[in-house]
Amino acid sequence: MNQNKICNLFNIKYPIIQAGMIWCSGWELASAVSNAGGLGIIGAGSMYPEVLREHIQKCKKATDKPFAVNVPLLYPNIEEHMKIIVEEGVKIVFSSAGNPKTWTQHLKDKGITVVHVVSNVKFALKSQEAGVDAIVAEGFEAGGHNGREETTTLVLIPQVKKAIAIPLIAAGGIGSGSAMAACFALGADAVQIGSRFVASKESSAHQNFKDSVVKAKEGDTVLALKQLTPVRLIKNEFCNKVIEAEAKGASKEELNEILGRARAKKGMFEGDLVEGELEIGQVSGNIDEIKTAKEIIDEIVKEYNETIDKIALQKI
Repeated sequence: MNQNKICNLFNIKYPIIQAGMIWCSGWELASAVSNAGGLGIIGAGSMYPEVLREHIQKCKKATDKPFAVNVPLLYPNIEEHMKIIVEEGVKIVFSSAGNPKTWTQHLKDKGITVVHVVSNVKFALKSQEAGVDAIVAEGFEAGGHNGREETTTLVLIPQVKKAIAIPLIAAGGIGSGSAMAACFALGADAVQIGSRFVASKESSAHQNFKDSVVKAKEGDTVLALKQLTPVRLIKNEFCNKVIEAEAKGASKEELNEILGRARAKKGMFEGDLVEGELEIGQVSGNIDEIKTAKEIIDEIVKEYNETIDKIALQKI
């Protein structure tokens, strides 16, 4: 049996989890990651209930390996989503953006493994109390919606590890085998990777968005909309409007008006690089090529093992 807690929990080959990203992680990416030995995740946050059902059914046909569904708990159609997840026999759910007590026991009663995403120790402890099977601790470097504390992964992982007794998955700023090794050194049992899989061939992101991720350099992302829900974005015309408004002390109402509706869909799914919301992590500055999910996982595993061997030789 594999000695890794997360591999045993999910019955997967590698302790590599693909993040459930809105507009980027449909059934094609999830099944490709699972087939390559990781855990693929369908991102339900951008899907109507029947669209989610379709993606789950297609994923089941495309892989015989475990996969998960990520559900933001603040999603307006949450009841329908949870009903479909149970009906379709999904075995693993990653919840985020909400109180884990609301749905964890319901899912566990149905035999579903539950993981919750947090950005601080306080909510890691609340998640453990709610009965989740594992926790994703996501650092400030991460793309998409982020923690208000701005705690980096390097600081957050050991803090959460010290506080909890259940398996820990590190997220935020991880896109390579060496970064994975660093997270394991800090106490993580697995890593969750988002941005690197956005720039994959199977990602459902628009090609324009994928290309912009590959072109991104150091300093090209910023954490914005902190008065609403903090989100890390690639700097563009829309992002600049938000930053200027925030600098002038804009109210929540004014920021909501700038944000409008379907802004993330416009950017990530429809490819509007000017007025769209382009959610991505700081690690985008290290991504310079679009590859298949299998190539990405194989590369990460190879580099992880090489890094571990190199560190062993540098023992002091």
